[in-house]
Amino acid sequence: MKDSTLPPLSVSEKQHRSNHLSRLYLSLLNEFKRGQTGYATIAIIAQSCIGSAAAMVLLMGNLHDFTKMTLVFFVTILCMAYNASVLAHLKSKFSFNLLLASLLFSCSVIIASFL
Repeated sequence: MKDSTLPPLSVSEKQHRSNHLSRLYLSLLNEFKRGQTGYATIAIIAQSCIGSAAAMVLLMGNLHDFTKMTLVFFVTILCMAYNASVLAHLKSKFSFNLLLASLLFSCSVIIASFL
């Protein structure tokens, strides 16, 4: 291996993507902190609409009752948790993480129901 012509890679592709996502997360978090009052209000409306669409899609689908109700439960709990965190004036990082969790879960439920 001493005579190898390829230089060693300093950063792998996975680490590069991870750094990009963490930079994006930190920039979004800082922007959310800077204008928390306005962003929290807009986010409540957006995630409530997406959460209700996810619940509607689940209830219209042909899943078994227990699976359907469990997913509806988690969609509802995540949406309500974010709304409660905004009303309780919890730390902005915690609220932002709940917002991301709620949006990602609701969007994944919507996408998975059409597959």
